[in-house]
Amino acid sequence: MNTSTPQGERIAKRLSRAGIASRREAERMIAEGRVSVNGKVIDSPALNVTAQDRIEVDNAPLPEIAAPRLWLYHKPAGLITSAADEKGRKTVFDALPDTLPRVMSVGRLDLNSEGLLLLTNDGGLKRKLELPSTGWLRKYRVRIKGKPNDEAFAPLRKGLSIEGETFQPMSVSLDRQQGANAWLTIGLREGKNREIRRAMEAIGFEVNRLIRISYGPFRLGELKAGEVEEIKPRVLADQLGLEVRVEGHAKAKTGPKTGKLRKAPPKKSTPPTRDGGTAKRGGFKPRPKAR
Repeated sequence: MNTSTPQGERIAKRLSRAGIASRREAERMIAEGRVSVNGKVIDSPALNVTAQDRIEVDNAPLPEIAAPRLWLYHKPAGLITSAADEKGRKTVFDALPDTLPRVMSVGRLDLNSEGLLLLTNDGGLKRKLELPSTGWLRKYRVRIKGKPNDEAFAPLRKGLSIEGETFQPMSVSLDRQQGANAWLTIGLREGKNREIRRAMEAIGFEVNRLIRISYGPFRLGELKAGEVEEIKPRVLADQLGLEVRVEGHAKAKTGPKTGKLRKAPPKKSTPPTRDGGTAKRGGFKPRPKAR
């Protein structure tokens, strides 16, 4: 019996690294018959490919794998963090500037949440940053309705279980009271769906505004709603230990839907420290499926 390991990598991983889609979405594309290898349409992700294989998605050649890149995006409220929405609502990717290459979001922010959303062109980097083992602290400014005292948040600091789902302990600080609302700063190291909103509901409070202000070493800073800023390759290499090309990539900002790139002005804020869906237009553009 041949027990040798096949050469290359799984086709879904290859599509993900090329920035086409997440692995799960790539598997769905394969099941839909949209992917071919060496001229033959495949229907299973159980296939290893190498650099010698000719891969097409929707009859378009798969692009070369580019150097990993990472962007900070200030997501406004009212956008879905998804490639498409069955209800026809506007997505993050509809709002991004046309100057960006094809990108994927690192995790999600729900419809009514705003603030820092990381974007990358590399499926492997996306997966790495989303893994619980990465353990990066994510901080949020949260406004809740009510006049709580600090002891009200003890269950969140200890960790709690909601409908059989365990939430890890959160750091919670009560910053100030503003009329009928209170502002908090919350930190957590996992990314479960609507985690902060659900946790607050469990202890009797309603979240009426939620802004992510940092994700690991990367901070929202002075980035305005709808703006995008690329992380310098040297910073990316330092923070993530990645080998990235330095030439040809400069830190830049783009305003929403302007299609114009401008140099980022010097910031007064301190540089990132260690404590801290899918694709966008550009690059690979799948052709519409034949009906």
